[in-house]
Amino acid sequence: MLIAGFPAGAWGTNCYLVAPAAGEECVIIDPGHQAAQGVEEALKKHRLKPVAVILTHGHIDHVASVVPVCGAHDVPAWIHPEDRFMMSDPEKALGRSVGQQLMGELTVGEPDDVKELADGSALALAGMEFSVAHAPGHTKGSVTFRMPEQADVPPVFFSGDLLFAGSIGRTDLPGGDSAEILRSLARVCLPLEDSTVVLSGHGPQTTIGHERATNPFLRQVAAGLGDGTPTAAPRRGM
Repeated sequence: MLIAGFPAGAWGTNCYLVAPAAGEECVIIDPGHQAAQGVEEALKKHRLKPVAVILTHGHIDHVASVVPVCGAHDVPAWIHPEDRFMMSDPEKALGRSVGQQLMGELTVGEPDDVKELADGSALALAGMEFSVAHAPGHTKGSVTFRMPEQADVPPVFFSGDLLFAGSIGRTDLPGGDSAEILRSLARVCLPLEDSTVVLSGHGPQTTIGHERATNPFLRQVAAGLGDGTPTAAPRRGM
């Protein structure tokens, strides 16, 4: 399996291209702010043909390049229905004070073909399977994508802004909920195998085993305290 990832734009949002191997079809995950050029460079470098864009949530730092990327390759974008409005109205998604700062520099809207994700569904794309889990808390429509273990490749978990190395996504923007993100961590992350590689929306990769042992939020929910307020401050990012 080939996974090519790079941080893009002002928020360093990780964009990933996933394919069975170089020279084959691929899926693009979270082409955010200023990601279009990096996507094209990765496609050329690895000789990939995109078949879909899939989105962990609707914040502008994860979706800002969806329209140009989908348009350039005539592919659909997949997003949870509760976050779909964010592609056209990022100000509503971020709150007026944050949204107004961005609107002058960004062109927003939906690509021509938008498909909606559902909890528990399995996406068969580019010869691969992505298991979708609804994981609200950062946004109401946040999702994660999990790929099963393959040969010598451990399971891979695209966590979006649910889980980071050492932290979790912020919950102070519209649609965020600190108790709900803890419930999502307990339901979606804790059952995963320790060997699962975590590729998040921001920051370096990690594993579920490492986060289970060191992440204060996973430790909190593992201790059965996942229905209240986080005991540590979430990572401050969009």
